[in-house]
Amino acid sequence: QVQLVESGGGSVQAGASLRLSCAASGSTFSNYVMGWFRQAPGKEREFVAVITRSGYSTDHANSVKGRFTISRDNAKNTVYLQMNSLKPEDTAVYYCAASSSYPGNNAQLYNYWGQGTQVTVSS
Repeated sequence: QVQLVESGGGSVQAGASLRLSCAASGSTFSNYVMGWFRQAPGKEREFVAVITRSGYSTDHANSVKGRFTISRDNAKNTVYLQMNSLKPEDTAVYYCAASSSYPGNNAQLYNYWGQGTQVTVSS
């Protein structure tokens, strides 16, 4: 069982940066692939980024590639999402998720989810 708690969301102007954090507890963090997803009002949850257990490999959605970066610190049981050059269309609730398998961008393969943190970007 893994508990995930996101933090770092907020309201910013377009072009600003935010760093989201997701603290994990309850199990061995390095055993899990970690992902970030987001859900905007009236839209389905969408994949943002994923990082492997070691942190050696990452993947990002095309919509955020070059602006967002996922990373992890296994010693601190934390995964991060650095978001630069934010746009109004990035406005959403951001969720971190943990998977004991090989989920890639498939939300259904993630076993544990946080409660989410709101990111609002105004123009």
